[in-house]
Amino acid sequence: MDSIGSLGLQQREGAPSCPQEGLPCPSNSSELVQECLQQFKVTGAQLRQIQTSLLDSMEQALKGQASPAPAVRMLPTYVGSTPHGTEQGDFVVLELGATGASLRVLWVTLMGIEGHKMEPRSQEFVIPQEVMLGPGQQLFDFAARCLSEFLDALPVGNQGLQLGFSFSFPCHQTGLDKSTLISWTKGFRCSGVEGQDVVQLLRDAIQRQGTYSIDVVAVVNDTVGTMMGCEPGLGPCEVGLVVDTGTNACYMEEARHVAVLDEDRGRVCISVEWGSFSDDGALGPVLTIFDHTLDHESLNRGAQRFEKMIGGLYLGELVRLVLAHLARCGVLFGGYTSPALLRQGGILLEHVAEMEDPSAGAARVHAILQDLGLNPRASDAEFVQHVCAAVCTRAAQLCAAALAAVLSRLQHSREQQTLQIAVATGGRVFERHPRFLSILQETVMLLAPECDVSFIPSVDGGGQGVAMVTAVAARLAAHRCLLEETLAPFRLTREQLAAVQAQMREAMAKGLQGEASSLRMLPTYVRDTPDGSERGDFLALDLGGTNFRVLLVRVATGGVQITSQIYSIPECVAQGSGQQLFDHIVDCIVDFQEKQGLSGQSLPLGFTFSFPCTQLGLDQGILLNWTKGFNASDCEGQDVVCLLREAIGRRQAVELNVVAIVNDTVGTMMSCGYEDPHCEVGLIVGTGTNACYMEELRNVASVDGDSGHMCINMEWGAFGDDGSLSMLSTRFDASVDQASINPGKQRFEKMISGMYLGEIVRHTLLHLTSLGVLFRGQQTQRLQTRDIFKTKFLSEIESDSLALRQVRAILEDLGLSLTSDDALMVLEVCQAVSQRAAQLCGAGVAAVVEKIRENRGLEELTVSVGVDGTLYKLHPHFSSLVAATVRELAPRCVVTFLQSEDGSGKGAALVTAVACRLAQMTCV
Repeated sequence: MDSIGSLGLQQREGAPSCPQEGLPCPSNSSELVQECLQQFKVTGAQLRQIQTSLLDSMEQALKGQASPAPAVRMLPTYVGSTPHGTEQGDFVVLELGATGASLRVLWVTLMGIEGHKMEPRSQEFVIPQEVMLGPGQQLFDFAARCLSEFLDALPVGNQGLQLGFSFSFPCHQTGLDKSTLISWTKGFRCSGVEGQDVVQLLRDAIQRQGTYSIDVVAVVNDTVGTMMGCEPGLGPCEVGLVVDTGTNACYMEEARHVAVLDEDRGRVCISVEWGSFSDDGALGPVLTIFDHTLDHESLNRGAQRFEKMIGGLYLGELVRLVLAHLARCGVLFGGYTSPALLRQGGILLEHVAEMEDPSAGAARVHAILQDLGLNPRASDAEFVQHVCAAVCTRAAQLCAAALAAVLSRLQHSREQQTLQIAVATGGRVFERHPRFLSILQETVMLLAPECDVSFIPSVDGGGQGVAMVTAVAARLAAHRCLLEETLAPFRLTREQLAAVQAQMREAMAKGLQGEASSLRMLPTYVRDTPDGSERGDFLALDLGGTNFRVLLVRVATGGVQITSQIYSIPECVAQGSGQQLFDHIVDCIVDFQEKQGLSGQSLPLGFTFSFPCTQLGLDQGILLNWTKGFNASDCEGQDVVCLLREAIGRRQAVELNVVAIVNDTVGTMMSCGYEDPHCEVGLIVGTGTNACYMEELRNVASVDGDSGHMCINMEWGAFGDDGSLSMLSTRFDASVDQASINPGKQRFEKMISGMYLGEIVRHTLLHLTSLGVLFRGQQTQRLQTRDIFKTKFLSEIESDSLALRQVRAILEDLGLSLTSDDALMVLEVCQAVSQRAAQLCGAGVAAVVEKIRENRGLEELTVSVGVDGTLYKLHPHFSSLVAATVRELAPRCVVTFLQSEDGSGKGAALVTAVACRLAQMTCV
């Protein structure tokens, strides 16, 4: 073991020859000893002040505050994931700076099986003093030669090797494999390295060596390696703490809190670099004359003040300075000293740890002191033990105050009342000092009582952790490739979207002419939009899902007033007989009339019926087929208005004037049309999806007349049922289609609407789990349960305001055990599925507005689209993605999207009101 002097302390010319200068030597030996020991005592208030000050500095640094400069650096390490136990493979590790004046090379084999491990092979190389203080190239060439020498003894052959580089000095990282040295510490002063990328310097040296093909995957400091090498317990270890030659901590921070990253998702490991903490207000009261002397004689005077009170490089020196002072004052060793006691580095951490050990008797302490050339008296052993204990107790307490600041930061950022966390510990101070950990634990409990902390010793002093960082990076890269490959079919190009637009235009034209087409293009017999003169009271019915509404709509000069009530439709009714369904509807209407005092009145009624129909007139609608989970018998092929009137007839003493049957999409257009005369398109994106628009009557082959307009119900959910969308369909779409109640039908709707997106995501997650990309490859029964992943979860997960922990909470509520990486990948799956849905929807709208523009021979069309549906309204990005796609595919159309207020109810009433207005005009 090299002396401490070679690692960071040296005698300077003009430095005080004795640390007691300025300190009086009282005649009473006990008083002088107590005076020295008292200087090392730290009060609870002082520890809390250090904790608070360090936490403030951490938060300032995270926010990127430049002036005044924060007292800690808070450097991102670009390690964004902790191990989950499946990592495997062979990895090379090069450690530089973790153990002072030596470097270590390791060969680590990870098995990928919990509980199975192979001991790493390693070799340590002493770094000559002239290399530590010489040119940087000389140091990195030395490292490359050591690598080659180590690998020469292994059956490596020509295989490519992945290397993790443990570089335990303050660095500015800009990537996992890019790290610029800020400043040397621990006795290193190689020229030409500060300000340079140390990974590139190592790569250049390996290339000059030219013996092996080595890819430097990651650069890691020893603290991060300690955290990553921790054996996982009940949960991942997310804090690393090293007290070795120096001291530092790292922890997993929410990426959105790290200003320099400009990321809003995921976590990143932050190296606190707390050795440089130097708040005079907090540290000043606990600095002793011996701390000042040690700093004055160090290579980096004025720097790393906190580290010099804690790190193993300095504890022995502090003890030496105190003992030398007491000896010169005649309190110890009969007033005699020795060359070792007067030489920097004369007392090492190992000496301090052994002498302080309570199990070490006076004879052992005497033996160590004699080895240092001293002649201790009988009473000296106890005094020396007290000095060692005072110095090391203060170090552990200061370390605990700093750790408590980190824990407070974690608790605050994760908004947890009680933080349960595992802290990986590493370094020779923990390994060789008997009481350091127990004092640390006791002090942390006092300073952070709301934190439940488990301290776990790191494996192999961080070397295995560096290999783990490299392995995690390799795993993440492999999983990223599989994820991108899986999601690629969802990521549509402009050319693909333009092709969908063109195919829809073609299908629209064929449907209008009565030719075979997947778009039915059904006339609704709504010939006009509201003009604002409509007045009166109207009833509206809204049937389009599991809930059924009855509304009273008053259209007056001041606007529209609506009173409504929701009635449920049990599944047994929705899938029972048609008579049972329509009798239930009439029962609900009668109940509503009674509650509103309308019994006996015959108000005009608009019936919103949100299922595919062929309309033969405004009040005639033939149901083509049920959708959305309805399957009532004896209805398909029948006029639903007749079925409603028959049910009214069965319920005697009830009079209802059914004026119009209205599709919910038409109702949405009419509702918005009352507010905006440019609204000539209706769009629904909710449980299902559909669109309507005002077509030129001359283009509608099935209705006589050449002038005027006709609202066309496109029933675009069935677009692509002829196979025209097969090139966009993924294996997951096929699975969802096959499991639906109408396989092969409503293919466009199944790629867009809220009833199906959650299922597409679920099938995608199942596939990624089978590949080992998600949830550690472990299938769960919950995820295999149909419809467990609701579409509303997409909206919640993709919300910009939601932190990653909240995303995890949503998924954990589904019974999914996941990591932060899993949560991020689930987010990406949700984004890919919903983005495709919005873009396909936008391509459809672009086809519609371009059709209207061309119909009217306009260079530019200004048009509004009335929109309703929970997916469109509640999803945080759906509406903007639709609008962006329309702008790209229909640049000659200025399209405004209006969110409908109660399109199904208010819209049905307005269709009825417009019909009544037109009828009155015809009579006149």
